[in-house]
Amino acid sequence: MCGIVGYTGPREAGPILLEGLRRLEYRGYDSAGIALVDEHGDVFVEKRAGKLANLRTALVDRMPHSGVGLAHTRWATHGRPNDLNAHPHVDCTGEITVIHNGIIENFRELRDSLSARGHRFSSETDTEAIAHLIEEAYDGDIAAATRVALGQVDGAYALAVLHRAEPDRLVGARMNVPLVVGVGDGETFLASDVAAILAHTDRIVFLEEGDVADLRPWGVAVTGIDGVGRLRAETRIAWSVEAAEKGGYPHFMLKEIHEQPQALRASVAGRVTRGGRLAVEEIGPVVEAIARADRIELIACGTAYYAALVGAAALQEWTGLPARATVGSEFRYSPPPLDGRTLVIAVTQSGETADTIAPTRLARERGCPVIAVTNTVGSAITREADAVLFLQAGPEIAVAASKTFVTQVTTLVTLAGAIAKVRGTLPPDRELALGRALRALPEQAQRVLDGSAGIADLARRYVNSRGFMFVGRGPTYPAALEGALKLKEVSYVHAEGYAAGELKHGPISLLDAECPLVAVATRSVVYDKLISNVMEGRARDARVIAVATEGDPQIERFADDVCWVPETDEVLSPVLAIIPLQLFAYHTAVARGTDVDQPRNLAKSVTVE
Repeated sequence: MCGIVGYTGPREAGPILLEGLRRLEYRGYDSAGIALVDEHGDVFVEKRAGKLANLRTALVDRMPHSGVGLAHTRWATHGRPNDLNAHPHVDCTGEITVIHNGIIENFRELRDSLSARGHRFSSETDTEAIAHLIEEAYDGDIAAATRVALGQVDGAYALAVLHRAEPDRLVGARMNVPLVVGVGDGETFLASDVAAILAHTDRIVFLEEGDVADLRPWGVAVTGIDGVGRLRAETRIAWSVEAAEKGGYPHFMLKEIHEQPQALRASVAGRVTRGGRLAVEEIGPVVEAIARADRIELIACGTAYYAALVGAAALQEWTGLPARATVGSEFRYSPPPLDGRTLVIAVTQSGETADTIAPTRLARERGCPVIAVTNTVGSAITREADAVLFLQAGPEIAVAASKTFVTQVTTLVTLAGAIAKVRGTLPPDRELALGRALRALPEQAQRVLDGSAGIADLARRYVNSRGFMFVGRGPTYPAALEGALKLKEVSYVHAEGYAAGELKHGPISLLDAECPLVAVATRSVVYDKLISNVMEGRARDARVIAVATEGDPQIERFADDVCWVPETDEVLSPVLAIIPLQLFAYHTAVARGTDVDQPRNLAKSVTVE
């Protein structure tokens, strides 16, 4: 998640903006920038790749006096993390400055159209198109011009805009990406996160979808994109600065679990059209290799490996090619035959996982085309790949993966559909059904979170269990593995994940009244078989916790407790099913008093073999 800070008022804007960016450093970023309107009415812009310290160094003895400005830390999506792609971005005149969080889905069409009309672009970003759209619409009112520009934009955004000719004015806009306004005494603030401005004011206006905020030192006016006024109440924030960094949540893990709808929205944006068609342009460099492939190998570790299991199953079903997922640390020591007809997909959240990078390099040495699926622009895995799909999950601070798992599954399933489409093996009606299911995921994930109030109590009731057995079949098997891993990672309670049919081949000996069975029992073609396996556990006195599809008429006959999720395409069921299991792991850890965000013995990225 990128960081936005804006200020207009009587004080020096520069130090306030830089301090705001420092407060947002916990979110992660790869470049930083600032724009100020100086005392002569000129726009001063400075931006640097890398850490905030690089920007601070560049500003030594150069910071102009200014009472209005905006600043940004960027988590790269479009374009590599470098000085040119860093925000802010300006229009052709140099008078309009824009910073932006989110993804503009139709930015390629906008850039092409703007270029044809004579606009000059200096970056690879989607954001720069917005600056030029505002330039075309500007007629003395920056808020009105912003509204006109946003009427041409599809996607998700939190936006901040200033114009040199209106030196006490900032404009903010929100669509599916957080943005708040802070109201002070004769000054106002704009930020992507309360943490950035809480040191200056506790009076916060939370903007809602489609809001456009017009900030002056004396206050803020909010309209819709249509210009019609909207009433937004001020909220007094009682959080500490530390709590504000976590969005008021007690832990980053819980905050990131609740960020999953937004992460899913960003992951799907630009890859699935509004009509449900798949449009994964990132695979362009490997289209010919995809067409001639006769086998697909996925390489991953930990949580990413479980997501890769879902991707491999989808690829095999939709392409008819053999597809398998292999743990990265094992791949090099018993590698399959590798050649130019073996498509390799490397999956790693950080892009720096040594156990994934090493086998990917081996595959490249043997001539395999490589697609990387990662969350981090500029990471090592991107330099080993012929094509890259970024998760768009934003930074993940907690060690235990949450939103990166759901976006890995979503991205891999989308990629599988796109590969099948290239090969001509994905029927149009199947493509549409999949695309519509993908676009529905963010709202469905939000429904799961909205209905999760009872999971904390559920965790407390089971917290003293000796251990847990997680089971699933088909696509829910990887969800069971990931659910067990989450519980182990953060609560230190022993848990095992199994294919449900394997229970009677040994693990069932562990089941009794002190070892509950957690069944991922969402609707599927193997649902009845899974229920039979659940009954085997009940016969051994095991209590049963089920994750089930809303409207299931029979699951409550077999389970002691049920967590409900909406119905989705079967291949995407792990995305929704894992959410209650993440929350169960989190609340169990809280009940046991463990370090939720930094579990013992674990690191976010494993960079040694």
